Amino acid sequence: MTQRSLDRLIRPRTIAVFGGREARRVIEQCDRMGFAGEIWPVHPTQESVLGRGCYRSVAELPDAPDAAFVGVNRTLTVDIVRDLAARGAGGAVCYASGFSEAVAELADGADLQQALVEAAGTMPIVGPNCYGMINGLDGALLWPDQHGIVRTERGVAILTQSSNIAINLSMQRRGLPISYLMTAGNQAQTGLSDLAQAVLEDPRVTAVGLHIEGFGDIRALEALAMRARELKKPVVALKVGKSEQAQRAAVSHTASLAGSDAVADAVLERLGIGRVATLPELIETLKLLHVAGPLESDAISSMSCSGGEASLMADAAIGRTIEFRALKPKQLPALRASLGQMVTLSNPLDYHTFVWGDLARQTEAFSAMFAGGYALNLLVLDFPREDRCDGADWMITVAAVAAAATQTGARAGILATLPENMPEAIAKQLIQAGIVPLCGISEALAAADIASGIASAWKKPQPLPLLSTRTEAGEIETLSEAEAKAELAAFGLARPRSETAPTPSEAAKCAEQLGFPVALKALGVEHKSDVGAVKLNLWDRNAVTDAAKGMASVARGFLIEKMVERPVAELIIGAVRDPVVGLTLTVGAGGILVELLEDSVVLPLPVTKAEVLERISRLKVRKLIEGYRGGAASNLEIVADAVLSAAEYVVTNAAHLEELDINPLMVLAESRGVVAADALIRRRR
Repeated sequence: MTQRSLDRLIRPRTIAVFGGREARRVIEQCDRMGFAGEIWPVHPTQESVLGRGCYRSVAELPDAPDAAFVGVNRTLTVDIVRDLAARGAGGAVCYASGFSEAVAELADGADLQQALVEAAGTMPIVGPNCYGMINGLDGALLWPDQHGIVRTERGVAILTQSSNIAINLSMQRRGLPISYLMTAGNQAQTGLSDLAQAVLEDPRVTAVGLHIEGFGDIRALEALAMRARELKKPVVALKVGKSEQAQRAAVSHTASLAGSDAVADAVLERLGIGRVATLPELIETLKLLHVAGPLESDAISSMSCSGGEASLMADAAIGRTIEFRALKPKQLPALRASLGQMVTLSNPLDYHTFVWGDLARQTEAFSAMFAGGYALNLLVLDFPREDRCDGADWMITVAAVAAAATQTGARAGILATLPENMPEAIAKQLIQAGIVPLCGISEALAAADIASGIASAWKKPQPLPLLSTRTEAGEIETLSEAEAKAELAAFGLARPRSETAPTPSEAAKCAEQLGFPVALKALGVEHKSDVGAVKLNLWDRNAVTDAAKGMASVARGFLIEKMVERPVAELIIGAVRDPVVGLTLTVGAGGILVELLEDSVVLPLPVTKAEVLERISRLKVRKLIEGYRGGAASNLEIVADAVLSAAEYVVTNAAHLEELDINPLMVLAESRGVVAADALIRRRR
């Protein structure tokens, strides 16, 4: 059953409102914002609401409404939605609570939500348990409360699962023009990604911000990301919380590394969706994207009339991909001529106060800095209090920034270190001039980091669709280490020369045939080192026999392996099943360093070699692989090939696989390859 378009719902010309107090508020908010369409109140007893005559039912309405706000109790909501769908309405916002979000208190909550979805049929519904939406472009609101949105001709769209967070965001005083503000509530039928894709098609929308508590439909998120890339309209997300984990006993190290938050991070990066950490970062990033769009590089510049501010800027960039790239030689003469001999020319630049209040000299200095080819040029400028101070000189600086940006064609932003020192009126004035008004150093640099990351993602090939999350039913079995390695070897992953034996004496005989030294492991034990079920560097027959007898009580046979030479590095490659995203691959520092270093990356599947190389190059253990301080070396290409072999195994066996753990993967010196020294596979029969 294909859902109808959301266009009528989000850009209505006629609105029906059902209910009492909340419905009245919807009409009030539409009137305050100047909605030009018709509003039809529906109430069983009232004669009129705010000068508009009431209808008694859906059947009495003069036509099928484009949008409806249903602000009645939960059971009546289902009946009204059914009537609206039958009448051919464009969609409805379901305000009532008491559905799937309340199953702990209401036993019928989940069933009632399913009934609501069935009643809607192909008619779009938003919610239940949500405030609805504000269209600030057309003044159309399905919103039963106060808000801070004003009419705008173009702006960003913000979508959230939380109505209260939506209200808070609407009250921001940072100059961000908001075209749409939407809440999704329970997302019983229409999810955040569906709403986001609908508003993305509006040519007046410049960027989209998501506040996500859970991914929900991963295919819808993929579709949103693909359309955003096609339209060149960036999407950023504030992802909070962790995916609901399946009830299972994790037996591998991978499960501790590939937490749902790390998976979410990897998925968003793969899709080219920027990830912010806080609500202020969300606002500042959307502001930057609204004015300047994605940044073509990670090189930015900073100017301030204070060494303290320059130092704060430099320190805040540590740990980010953005770079305060050094000045180009061609910039220096013009900067020196405008700023004088006492200014140290650098980036970030403290230009002192020699040119303060001088429009011509400031314009010359700013133009010289902006001519450096930076993706974004920031000028740190905290405005004085309007009630106590005279800000005339600050406005001269604003004029100089605008003039320099016009002369050079560069992207410019004015950054107030404290949000309250960027008055809303000035922020709006800057946006009109094409200058980004930014609040807070860390938030501004996060915004630049994310904006350059989106541009970088868009330059790469379109990512492959994520691996299906479906899995076959069946009892989970754990393969023996020998069986696991044999399966991986079929996909090109090397293993040590080995034999299996049922008894200690047979184990000793196999060891002689392999050649000493050997490793001895008990088969059928998952955490071998915890129970003494693994012994390394055994040099003769007696040592093997004694070791085998010592672990015979826990063993279902023995695995005897030729010892692997000392590696340059040990890695872990693993896969666990996320309930939303499905199987993902984790690569990181292995052996005893797994928990110690927490040095790992997550790779959504399927994956290309280029993606593997890019991700594993971020690992700290890379330095060991490439020969740290003159030590023995291998190379990342060999490691990437091994990761691809493991990825191919996971993709091929995705319908049954629950968990894979290769730890350690020995990376051998002089490009002699890699060897899986230990492996665990859990799958459904």
